[in-house]
Amino acid sequence: MSFFLKKKPVRAAGVGNGVASSGGGVGGKRRKKPSEADGKSRKKIVSRQNEEISSDSEIEGFPGTEKRKKGGNEDEEIEETPQEKKLRLAKQYLEQLREQEEEKAEDEAFGQDLVAGRLEEEVMEQKGKLQRLIAKDVQPPDPAEIRLLRGHQRPVTCLVISPDDKHVFSASKDCSIIKWDIVSGRKLHTIPRGKKGTEDRHIGHTAHVLCMAISSDCKFLATGDRNKLIMIWDPSLCQHLHKFTGHRDAVSGLSFRKGTHQLYSASHDRSIKVWNVAENAYVETLFGHQDVITGLDSLSRERCVTAGGRDGTVRVWKIAEESQLVFHGHGGSIDCIHLINEEHMVSGADDGSVALWSVSKKKPLALARKAHGVRGEEGLEQPYWISAVAAMLNSDIVATGSHSGNLRLWSCGLGFRSLQPLFDIPLIGFVNSLQFSNAGDFLVVGAGQEHRLGRWWRIKEAKNGLYIIPLKKTTPTNGSEEPSQHS
Repeated sequence: MSFFLKKKPVRAAGVGNGVASSGGGVGGKRRKKPSEADGKSRKKIVSRQNEEISSDSEIEGFPGTEKRKKGGNEDEEIEETPQEKKLRLAKQYLEQLREQEEEKAEDEAFGQDLVAGRLEEEVMEQKGKLQRLIAKDVQPPDPAEIRLLRGHQRPVTCLVISPDDKHVFSASKDCSIIKWDIVSGRKLHTIPRGKKGTEDRHIGHTAHVLCMAISSDCKFLATGDRNKLIMIWDPSLCQHLHKFTGHRDAVSGLSFRKGTHQLYSASHDRSIKVWNVAENAYVETLFGHQDVITGLDSLSRERCVTAGGRDGTVRVWKIAEESQLVFHGHGGSIDCIHLINEEHMVSGADDGSVALWSVSKKKPLALARKAHGVRGEEGLEQPYWISAVAAMLNSDIVATGSHSGNLRLWSCGLGFRSLQPLFDIPLIGFVNSLQFSNAGDFLVVGAGQEHRLGRWWRIKEAKNGLYIIPLKKTTPTNGSEEPSQHS
């Protein structure tokens, strides 16, 4: 008897009752049918695994599972792929490069503007047309900040400031020369006077020192006296180097040509002499003034300017051409002169007038009469003499001194065509010498009881010495000084 067994059909895994085949119906091993309990147990395991992953994902810093709280709700951020991160970093790097290039371009443009501005100023300075408009920013000094340096026994007649603004050299009617430290006000060295008749033995002056000059490299200091002598010194050590003779009367003016060792000297013998100090040599003599020369100044060009006393003329001497230009305008003896730039100058006279000049005009561009007022009773009034003038180089500021009891600062109008008072600084005594520092931050005044050239009056309450006057400036609104070019 035959028996036929009917096989049950094999179902795919997960279909129907969940029986799976591992290799077909024949010869394959049949897996045990999972019971309901097994299914529930398996589901619990999967659930626990899911719960564990969910818990781990809340750990801070777990890759790709960062979370943030916003408004009390937790939202997952979109994960950044490596490609997206590279793209983001590349964009940041390119942005940084762009910003750096923009800053570099701005700096280069700013630097080019500075260089162009500096070159333009140098060209204007060489042409003598540079006028920095800074008078409007200068403020009156605090009287408590003005210092008096005492050391000379008689009135100070002349002074110079070293090119680095660290030292002042002064000379006096007591025939001595003193080197001062600007910051501390201490005397660093004194060259004492000598007795008359000891010129051959004494290293120093034996007569009133009337003028002095210092070279722009600070290698030479020159001093001139009433005894017709010019002494050359080493400024650093105050040692005597040379002695120049040749003038036939008092030496009243000295000036080194800027950037050179060429020295110009003026005298009461009405002549101008040219010297080469480095080679200890005399060069030439120029004549033209009809009265004693009372003042002299020079800058970079091979020429100098002089005040001719009672001949009433200001003269510009062209050394190479051996020619001169003659200017008229003051009504009295012209006692002092100073260059503002290569083309303009200021002078003062004993008729109380102050004049601004251009070398291209024979008459003053501006003239202030009775610049320091008048003295005496009504009907017998006399203007105060202008005994000293100074100019801040390449600017619109000049200073004038007298024995009126004050020092006065002036503003030169655009193109030096006007002269307006800025402010007065109280100062008792004769103002015999004035000089602005090279940086323009202070003014040095040489003063005393008598005029440097005579003893017409004596102010007993005055003190013989140097006044250091600080000059404060307000910051311009545009942050820089305003240069001006004019014809």
